[in-house]
Amino acid sequence: MIYLDNAATTRPCGEAVEAMRLALTETWGNPSATHAPGRAARQLLEESRKAVLSALKAKNGTLVFTSGGTEADNQALKCAARLGRHRGKHILSSAAEHEAVLNSLHDLRAEGWEVTLLQPDAAGRIPVQAVAEALREDTVLVSLMLVNNETGAVNDLSAVRELLRQRGSAALLHTDAVQAFTKLPLRPEDLGADLISLSGHKIGGPKGIGALWLRPGLKLPPLLHGGGQEGNLRSGTEAMPAIAGFGAAARAAAKRDTAAVAVRYASLRRLLAEKLPEADLIGGDSGVCAGHICCVSFPGCRAEVLQNWLDSQGVCVSRGSACAKGRRSHVLEAMGLPPAVIDGALRVSFSPETTEEDVTSFCRLAAEAKERFFPRSGR
Repeated sequence: MIYLDNAATTRPCGEAVEAMRLALTETWGNPSATHAPGRAARQLLEESRKAVLSALKAKNGTLVFTSGGTEADNQALKCAARLGRHRGKHILSSAAEHEAVLNSLHDLRAEGWEVTLLQPDAAGRIPVQAVAEALREDTVLVSLMLVNNETGAVNDLSAVRELLRQRGSAALLHTDAVQAFTKLPLRPEDLGADLISLSGHKIGGPKGIGALWLRPGLKLPPLLHGGGQEGNLRSGTEAMPAIAGFGAAARAAAKRDTAAVAVRYASLRRLLAEKLPEADLIGGDSGVCAGHICCVSFPGCRAEVLQNWLDSQGVCVSRGSACAKGRRSHVLEAMGLPPAVIDGALRVSFSPETTEEDVTSFCRLAAEAKERFFPRSGR
């Protein structure tokens, strides 16, 4: 099998699997309990938190464990908006965000917040100038994905933060960094974000675990109420096996040279473009997209036909976000791409284990599928 759908989920690394096993069989206490098993679980909880913070290269700030990136996005948007409700009720985001952000904004709009969704440019990025033109005095929150989960387009968050500073805006800046964490060099201090959403299963950890990072001094109201766990920011008994797995995966990822990994991903992206001259690489190869997510389109073809045949040949790719469940990509629509390009688009995403041979095999089989099923298609 050639697995090229790492933006959907990654294979759990051995360190994460072993950490989860130990958490289930040995360190199984409730971390809120004060007896020995509880204290051992509490120690594991805090060690895992430190591992994720270290992989994030965060010198300080608060890390709250959640059930995944979706919950982290929900908490960031809904709680940050409510925190700033006395200053204004305007939120800036983009039409190319993950559904977790877009649907959270839909709920906030129903509660009385005004939401402005910016359109991506031809490369899939949100221009900083568009943020500048839409920013208002009553804007309390700006939420922009760092790396788009369908195209790999990278937004310039540090430039957005500088814009907010220049304007004297008190708006909080949130970024969904699920597809950037451990894939690109990433430091909260460099980004200038107030809130950063993360996910465990995108970096070799288990599903059902994520985290929300908050800058020092930021106090959010909780999204979930209960026993006051996670500093009263996320009540509920901590999912210790998943947290341990997330921490172990983060620790393993932190041992890699992130900059070197990013260079290697860029090389694989270029190889894909070279081997598939008949296809359109959304965003091109101009460096505006992260190398590990490639949206490649065969205009005039049906992506589901290509995907199903590739699956029969042992190659795993997707037609877009795994959360979209077969709908036409709202990201590619927001970019203004023609229907023929959108309907022929496949997402190919890499992991540190992806080889040049994997990419070459995909390109050969994708070209074969195009000629087999859509011989008359073309740009």
